[in-house]
Amino acid sequence: MAFRIPPTTGYPDGMTIDGEGMLWVAHWGGGCVSRWNPDTGEQLGVIRVPAPLVTSCTFGGSDLTELYITTARIGMQEKELRDYPFAGGLFMAKPGVSGLLPGNFQVKE
Repeated sequence: MAFRIPPTTGYPDGMTIDGEGMLWVAHWGGGCVSRWNPDTGEQLGVIRVPAPLVTSCTFGGSDLTELYITTARIGMQEKELRDYPFAGGLFMAKPGVSGLLPGNFQVKE
């Protein structure tokens, strides 16, 4: 394991890698996406969103400089939904780094 997500910040869910080789982790129950250096285990940054159940993240846009963050609202109680009206929404941030193009692969028979 390259690093540990503190349990007080939610559970790791979906992930992506940026063009610098850093790992972005969605925090289910933590309301954020964090950026980590997988070689040193250092947390490099965090992007908070107004929804606690963050499910995944991916880079997009014409130059892959937009980080799209998905969230859920499943299982949330009425009060939580009032407190987090954007839960279940899609968010976009410009983190200052770009993503990678998807890799091509070939299936050999």
